[in-house]
Amino acid sequence: MPDMKKYFAVTICFVLTAIFMVMNVQHARAAEAQPVRGPLDTRWAADVDREVPWQEYPRPQMVRAGWLNLNGQWEYEITKANPGKKLLRDDINVYLMKYNSVKKGDDGPMSGSILVPFSIESSISGVMRQVSEREYLWYRRSFEVPAEWKGRVLLHFEAVDWETVVWINGKKIGGHRGGYTPFSFDITDALNPGGEQKIEVRVWDPSDMGRQPRGKQVQNPHGIYYTPVTGIWGSVWIEPVPETYIKRVMLTPDIDNGCVRVGVETEGDTTGMTIAASVPVPGSGKLISDHGVPGETFELHFPAGTGPELWSPQNPALYDIQIQLVRDGYDERETVDSVDSYFGMRKIEVKNDSAGTPRLFLNGSPVFMYGPLDQGFWPDGIYTPPTEEALKFDIDTTLKLGFNMTRKHVKVEPRRWYYWCDRLGLLVWQDMPNGESRPTGDDKEITRSESSANQFEAELKSMIDMLYNHPSIVMWVPFNESWGQFDTARITKWVSEYDPSRLVNSASGWFDLGVGDVKDIHHYPDPAAPEQEPDRASVLGEFGGLGLPVQGHNWEQALASINGSNAGAKNWGYRNLEDTQELFRQYAGMVDALKLLITGKGLSAAVYTQITDVEVEINGLLTYDREVCKFDAGEFAEKNRTLYGLLK
Repeated sequence: MPDMKKYFAVTICFVLTAIFMVMNVQHARAAEAQPVRGPLDTRWAADVDREVPWQEYPRPQMVRAGWLNLNGQWEYEITKANPGKKLLRDDINVYLMKYNSVKKGDDGPMSGSILVPFSIESSISGVMRQVSEREYLWYRRSFEVPAEWKGRVLLHFEAVDWETVVWINGKKIGGHRGGYTPFSFDITDALNPGGEQKIEVRVWDPSDMGRQPRGKQVQNPHGIYYTPVTGIWGSVWIEPVPETYIKRVMLTPDIDNGCVRVGVETEGDTTGMTIAASVPVPGSGKLISDHGVPGETFELHFPAGTGPELWSPQNPALYDIQIQLVRDGYDERETVDSVDSYFGMRKIEVKNDSAGTPRLFLNGSPVFMYGPLDQGFWPDGIYTPPTEEALKFDIDTTLKLGFNMTRKHVKVEPRRWYYWCDRLGLLVWQDMPNGESRPTGDDKEITRSESSANQFEAELKSMIDMLYNHPSIVMWVPFNESWGQFDTARITKWVSEYDPSRLVNSASGWFDLGVGDVKDIHHYPDPAAPEQEPDRASVLGEFGGLGLPVQGHNWEQALASINGSNAGAKNWGYRNLEDTQELFRQYAGMVDALKLLITGKGLSAAVYTQITDVEVEINGLLTYDREVCKFDAGEFAEKNRTLYGLLK
């Protein structure tokens, strides 16, 4: 009988322990699955997959069949970065070289869970906490490599802000500096022979305490400056590749010669290998194909009568292309690696119209480009849209409101954003995210330190490389309103020579130094045009900014409600209005003024501020949560379309 009592006691203890453990696991999973309550949510926040968000293939311009998504719940922890008394503004790279060998050195549990790829400051991440320049943000998770994968394994990060160091199974595999563009590591040699693999990531981000490109991010958000983003904010993924593989594809349309130029960079020994490319011509049953040498450019010509069909906002025609790395054998060709991509045939240039006025020409015809300023911020995801549907919504809305262009303002989006611009037909002016300070006194440029200049130029090149194949992008904007503006003539010349297939707007607003393809002014709130020049098109890089807060969809009100504050409204706009009728009346007057500037002053493009409210800035066409359009969309679009067709 005592033995039976002991048996029952042990059994009950075991059962209770098991129940307790299950409850703890369920509690942990429930805790991981819950986003933090933020000031505002979009309708897509509820659709976020808390297990594996952002399941779409991250690199639509170079697609392989095999890949593994590492988005989802990661462990995280914040530790002191211990920079001492050194001012981080002085020289970022000196600080980094001193401290980039620091490793956490602790395999124990981290302090919490975070949903990747949402930054730690976002509510969707499940944390919503700022990280200072004197702290490190650590990430950790485990994964398994599919058993059927052969060859090499690459680890990809779509975007991490700002300085990243990565370990696989305790082995440091490399680092990266830059907050906006993808980077990759070959992790093959660090992988365990089988089973579980461990990845650890350390991030340091000085935000506006450093001189690196950062766009509108500041540690103390106010006015036109917004909540910062720290850490992983783009998808993380791995893919298998052969020992020798295709590393990068460059596709350059040439409509004058009826061809697309193909360039392919490879990794590994390409002895005895060839690049083969083929393009199916829609509706013809024909296949355009040719081949070339790895590392060199060759051309695919469209035969007479088969195209090319030109890409434009009215007709966003795209061609699929398959690119193969092949080894020539005695009996047959062996495919070593293969990727799928696409391209659009279009040409952008500045030349004189029939009246002798320099205009923007698309595919040989003058076009007036008109669109909103697009900051790319979200109330619940900050830099990261909650879902692909949310990302696409902004592009769809821009087109439905009668615009043919958007200016992506001092931010670089995930690659899928540009994919949808290509597919839907939205022209893009792409800014380089700004950093550093503005010139002072009578100066029109600043003097950067060598490390600051090198970092800016490295990130600028990385942005152009990342986005090179997207036909929607027609203009690069290296500098905005003089922020960090330096060596303008040299930077403009370099961009023009590095990518001659697009235009360069050397400085949007403020200090024009007479270089680049356009002369750009900012003028608030009413539109204006710069003086005409013989060789550069005149454009209005920013105007408008009519502000209207919307009750129940206002960031400042929502923030005050969460904080239990009764503080007065801090909403900000260039001209604040009281109702939608007056808002449209004034906007319509601005469009009428634009017509006179187009026909009388040679204006070739204009950018209205802006597509959505952003935090306390309430001059958007939509509220920050994208729930309310402040205009009748049909009436608004009809008014905008009166701007097109004025050029001959």
